[in-house]
Amino acid sequence: MDQQEGTKIKSPQIFDIITNKGGRLFFILGGFFVANTLCAEFMGVKIFSLEHSLGIQQVHWKIFGGEYNFDLSAGVLLWPVVFIMTDIINEYYGHKGVNFLSWLVAGFIAYAYFMFFSSISLQPSPWWPGSQMSKGVSDMNASYSSIFGQSNSIIIASLIAFLLGQFVDVAIFHQIKKVTGEKYLWLRSTGSTLFSQLIDTFVVTSLAFYFIPRWFPSTGQTPWSLQQLFTVSSGGYLYKFIVAIAMTPVIYLVHNTIEKYLGHDLAKRMKDHAANA
Repeated sequence: MDQQEGTKIKSPQIFDIITNKGGRLFFILGGFFVANTLCAEFMGVKIFSLEHSLGIQQVHWKIFGGEYNFDLSAGVLLWPVVFIMTDIINEYYGHKGVNFLSWLVAGFIAYAYFMFFSSISLQPSPWWPGSQMSKGVSDMNASYSSIFGQSNSIIIASLIAFLLGQFVDVAIFHQIKKVTGEKYLWLRSTGSTLFSQLIDTFVVTSLAFYFIPRWFPSTGQTPWSLQQLFTVSSGGYLYKFIVAIAMTPVIYLVHNTIEKYLGHDLAKRMKDHAANA
């Protein structure tokens, strides 16, 4: 009789990573993090009116001497989710887990933009540009290029702001946790998000619309004035600030769901390891 008969054969280590709860949770959280970040980047080309979407009049606020209405990039719908995922991953996998995913998704974004620009250079079939004229799209090729061909300055600024915001979020999260321990989840999660969103908002706007057009006039972009920069950045951050506060209950909901899934002992071991890694 074969000695292995009736004996459970151990799975290779790679399958243990997939099947154990901690590994499976990382794949789920990481996948959701990557998907939301990519979607937020590509949705961002659309500018929408928050007031009109809510069926209310525009606010016409005066900020730094300029008029501000909530004309926002569609990406703001998902960035709060990205930063919540950052804090949840940080809680259970530490700065190494967050940094790994941040660099990974930055590489994915750069790769995706490269492929989009490559596809734009392809010559369209003769019938395709006018194929949607009945729907009000006069030139499908021009529309495709406009939507997927964001300027290099915006892409570069977005990647730099994203990575910088992530690193700031991780650092502040752990500093707060060192002081408060396991208490005040809302403080370390929402607090770190508020700081990182501040950095992200002002960095991406400053680079894309103030500095890069001045450093590289060949881009053909008209650089913003300081007044316009602070007006738009402050208004955009105000929206993110409100959403970050409003999303605090969601952090507790996700956290409690994960705690039940992992179990108290495993969750505690993971959080202790994340804090000391």
